[in-house]
Amino acid sequence: MALRATIYKADLHIADGDRHYYGSHACTVARHPSETDERLMVRLLAYALNADADETLAFTKGLSDADEPDLWRKDLTGAIQTWIEIGQPDERRLLKACGRADQVLVYCYGHASDIWWNGIRNKVERARNLGVVYFPSTATQELGRLAQRTMDLHVNMQDGELYVTAPGGEVTVSPRIWR
Repeated sequence: MALRATIYKADLHIADGDRHYYGSHACTVARHPSETDERLMVRLLAYALNADADETLAFTKGLSDADEPDLWRKDLTGAIQTWIEIGQPDERRLLKACGRADQVLVYCYGHASDIWWNGIRNKVERARNLGVVYFPSTATQELGRLAQRTMDLHVNMQDGELYVTAPGGEVTVSPRIWR
């Protein structure tokens, strides 16, 4: 019998002083059996970084479907405006996504991210609509410890720094833009 996804609910309160966006979102996220708490929290952080008032950003089947990213934003015609990957996807997947979407964003984390990026950087050079952001692994590991089945998360962004507050603690994330 296959393991089922675990459902997490997060009330996400976003105060983004850099983009001047302030809003609250009730997110329901299915955590794949092979997914860690750390990766789940990075997905929520990516959502917070890309959320806006039109509420077209959505979680997808992610790990359960190889043809979908972790998050995406589609317009009313079904065209993909933003394709968001979490982790370290291979260059073929990224180049294919760059052909399908207006903008592709990768939020990578973990100790091997430097090796991954140095290995594919030259291969994805021609993809002009690709952005890559690195979250330091110490911060993402702390985020993983905040994961609960029901969460109330406050994400404050100011001057490129992210401050995530939950009943279990507070984590500061300093993302690095690699591309």
